[in-house]
Amino acid sequence: MDLQPLGDRLIVEVLEEEETTFSGIVLPDTAKEKPQRGKVLAVGPGPRDEDGEFIKMDIDVDDEIIFSKYGGTEIKVGSDDVLILRESDVLAKVVTTGGKGKRKLAGATA
Repeated sequence: MDLQPLGDRLIVEVLEEEETTFSGIVLPDTAKEKPQRGKVLAVGPGPRDEDGEFIKMDIDVDDEIIFSKYGGTEIKVGSDDVLILRESDVLAKVVTTGGKGKRKLAGATA
């Protein structure tokens, strides 16, 4: 089954967080916090303005995002679990710049 989000909605694959602490302690599922990172799989056309025209969203397919902890609706598509979010539930977009594996906040100064 393929899904196409409507309006200002996104379909996101939730990225699992680390399962061990820095000191090497393995966390059981009950102690883990709900993930807040994901990869965008599909993007809706965006909200409409007063004239009925679509407003382009700031998020694109394959973007890595940080979203509200309890935002969105979880659904199962085949064997995969995905999350349907509104664009307003997205808190930030992860931006990679420069060197290998370095991540930086967009607009931040060094």
